[in-house]
Amino acid sequence: MQVPMQITFRDIPPSDAIEVAVREKAAKLEEFYPRILGCRVVVEAPHRHHHKGRLYHVRVALTVPGTELVVSHSQDDRHAHEDAYVAVRDAFDAMRKQLEGYAGRQRGEVKTHEAGEMAGVVAELLPHRDHGRIETSDGRSIYFHRHSVQDQAFDRLEIGARVRFVETTGEEGPQASLVSM
Repeated sequence: MQVPMQITFRDIPPSDAIEVAVREKAAKLEEFYPRILGCRVVVEAPHRHHHKGRLYHVRVALTVPGTELVVSHSQDDRHAHEDAYVAVRDAFDAMRKQLEGYAGRQRGEVKTHEAGEMAGVVAELLPHRDHGRIETSDGRSIYFHRHSVQDQAFDRLEIGARVRFVETTGEEGPQASLVSM
C-alpha cells in the first residue's frame, strides 16, 4: 500500500488483537490485488443492546486506482456480530468480493453494460440471510448477495422489482453481480 493503513476504534478501547486480525485480513487482500493504494478500517460498537449484548460495526474502505471500494458491515439483528472478530471477518469477506469484481472489470473479465448486462425480476428476498434470487426472462434463477447490489439498495428491493445485473459464475453456479434497480 502506498498510504499506511489506518485503523480506528470508536466507542471501544483499542485492541492489539483486533488490530492484528485487521492487518492480516488486509494483507490477504493485498496479496490478491497488489495495487491497493490505501486502506482505512473503523471498528466500533456504537450502542449497547440490553438483550443482545454489544454488537460490532466494521467499515472497510480501500482506495484502488480510479475509485474507492467501501464495505460497511453492521448487522444489528445478527448475534454473529456480537463478536468483533466475526464482524471483521465478514466485512473483509465482503470487501474481497468487491475487490474481485473490481479486479475482474480491470482485466476485462466482466462484460460491460452493452455486452453483458441482463435484466430480470426479484423473485426471492431473504434479508435476514443477506441474499435473494432474480428470475431471468428465460426462467433461470440467479443468486445475488446484499453486497452485489449497487448503491447499498438491498434494503429497498422488493419482490417483483425489475433489476439489471451482470451474470458471473460463483462457487455454486450462476450469480448476479453489479445488481441495480
